[in-house]
Amino acid sequence: MGLLVLWVYTTEKQMAVQQEIKSQLAKLLATEDLVVEHRQVSTAQFDVHSRVLTLPMWEKASGNVYDMLVGHEVGHALYTPDEWDWRDRIPQQFMNVVEDVRIEKLMKRKYLGIAKTFFRGYNELHEKDFFEINDEDYNSFNLADRVNLYYKIGTFIDVSFSDAEKEIVDLIGKCETFDDALKAAEVLYQYCKKQQEQEEKISLENQPKKGTDDVELNSEGQTDEGKEGEEESEVDAPQTPQMEESGSDRGEVQNEPQEPEIRTADALDERLQSLVNDQGQENVYVEIPKLNLDTVIAKNSEIHNVIDEHFIQSEVDHTERVKKYAEYGAASDLPKSPFEQTDASFIQFKRDAQKEVNYLVKEFECRKAASSYARATTSRTGVLDTTKLHTYRYNEDLFKKITTLPDGKNHGLVFVLDWSGSMQYVLQDTLKQLYNLIWFCRKVSIPFDVYAFSNEWSREIRYSDEKLPKHYEEVEGLLKVEEHFNMMNILTSKTNAKTLEKQMLNIWRIAECFAKRTYFRYPDRMTLSGTPLNESIISLHQILPKFQKENRVEKVQCIILTDGEGSQIPYHKLIEDSYFGTEEKPFIGARGIRPGRTFLRDRKVGKTYGFQYDYHQFTDVLLNNIKDKFPSTNFIGIRVLPNREASRFMRLYHPYGNDKLSEDWRKNRSFTIKNSGYDAYFAMSAQSLADDAEFEVKEDATKAQIKRAFVKSLKTKKLNKKVLGEFVSLVA
Repeated sequence: MGLLVLWVYTTEKQMAVQQEIKSQLAKLLATEDLVVEHRQVSTAQFDVHSRVLTLPMWEKASGNVYDMLVGHEVGHALYTPDEWDWRDRIPQQFMNVVEDVRIEKLMKRKYLGIAKTFFRGYNELHEKDFFEINDEDYNSFNLADRVNLYYKIGTFIDVSFSDAEKEIVDLIGKCETFDDALKAAEVLYQYCKKQQEQEEKISLENQPKKGTDDVELNSEGQTDEGKEGEEESEVDAPQTPQMEESGSDRGEVQNEPQEPEIRTADALDERLQSLVNDQGQENVYVEIPKLNLDTVIAKNSEIHNVIDEHFIQSEVDHTERVKKYAEYGAASDLPKSPFEQTDASFIQFKRDAQKEVNYLVKEFECRKAASSYARATTSRTGVLDTTKLHTYRYNEDLFKKITTLPDGKNHGLVFVLDWSGSMQYVLQDTLKQLYNLIWFCRKVSIPFDVYAFSNEWSREIRYSDEKLPKHYEEVEGLLKVEEHFNMMNILTSKTNAKTLEKQMLNIWRIAECFAKRTYFRYPDRMTLSGTPLNESIISLHQILPKFQKENRVEKVQCIILTDGEGSQIPYHKLIEDSYFGTEEKPFIGARGIRPGRTFLRDRKVGKTYGFQYDYHQFTDVLLNNIKDKFPSTNFIGIRVLPNREASRFMRLYHPYGNDKLSEDWRKNRSFTIKNSGYDAYFAMSAQSLADDAEFEVKEDATKAQIKRAFVKSLKTKKLNKKVLGEFVSLVA
């Protein structure tokens, strides 16, 4: 059973990879970002308006045939217009034969190498008798059939034409425009129609007439001579219009000519359908919903109003508690304020961090200057340099020069913070990294926004009888984002310095409340929740361009910090019937992602992305998509890891191990993943982040103790500076 599951998984993965490769081939041939879909259809289709090319899942086709079919369908996408006013005078089959000739000629002209692809593909189809001409005298077929054979497999068989037919064959081969193809198809159709009428007429004339010598017996063994005589007299007698109409009503129209058919085209279509895996599951294409930021984002002012009100009440409650202790005469070690210790730790951290922030600012300025000079250009001014005139005999460069320094691009920072329950004991240490970044951004005038993803901000409505507003219109094919998902804008550069410091203190208090026993509680709406990481990436599709526009920045550094994987997101599906047998109208429900058969489609980018089985791969797909959509944004991932989780996380991206990453983790308690969806993905030890090792030793410390303390402090500072340094290098 295990082997069967593995085989199914491998097969589906291979098919998904093959389909993705052929999709990329189609887009490269089309020289545009076509939307290519592989679906459970019998023939290829192209929508000229939506620019969606739908290809059958030719899973049984060889590589040569698959490539040929893709090249053929791209030819239709490029050169066949969406015109259908010709169908009343030309059967579609005849038009298809002529148009196939034209578009394949144009594709061979556009891509010289594709001629070999068509040669190999049609050769294989001929060898497998896809045209069903083995044991047949194909030169006795009608002209349309022979034209179809001649232009597709004429290299491998000898197709003959009369002189009159050669003129039509040449006319078809010379078609350059769609109008040319229409005219040629009409000529071909009329010729075949006339040819068939003549053959039917000859055949009718050669049929024996029924007379007295041709006596038939009825069921009783008696002759039907009298009856037959009546029928003959009716046939021979001139019919009135009424009689003709009456005969047609009974379906008894005599000698009505039939439309000519192209048997080789029918055979090819039928055999190509056999290459489609009709037993396989339908591919599903999903898209990113456009979220309403008014409902998704919890505004900065609203968040801190809630926090302020809660902490004011906490002050009141604490004061009352102190009074009660005093009334009962009980000895109390309660502080005057519930935030006394917490606020003191924040002030101390801020004081200690300034040296590090100032160092980063200095490093930033140096890197920026070095980068500018590295990209500097030198040009001649056209003004003579008089100091070089004496060198005119051997120096041709006698002109003054000017050095131009390019202007640096404006940068901004968007920080996405994991506000899940597992962050409880590392949240405050994570904030230290974040706060250093914020103070750095303030000093170098870089705008920023900090969001924390949460499923609990709307808990008051979520757990009541009220309904939360939807973030978008639910339509079949969109990824599903729950109504209770929010991005809390906890910090922003839009506030003044005083307000920002107060808000940072608010968040610091909450983080300390999670990790330690304090004299106050956190606001209920700020409760730690699940890990809607993938939902937050989806929301960035609207957040990033809004941030760029409001702050007028050219490049954005988006840092996403988490300590775990996000769960897969279902997609919206139109449900036709109820599982419970009740007769309900069709409604928009949800279905889980089927890895290997579900693809993310982005029409603007013009790409599709295949989902795989692991949770981290789902996130990587979303990241690859948003990177393609916003190329001016760097996406930096920070993964906070318990020491015991390092090996497991490493194997997600390096299943067979990586000696360098293992060595980096052993020495520095950090490593960098380079093959993820992020531009840079840093793994950092949660324990090391929590170590605030300062270079402090006792007065009577030995040399060995001083050395150990110094080395420990250096390691800690090195780790803490890692993210900051990378950010500085990217911005500079």
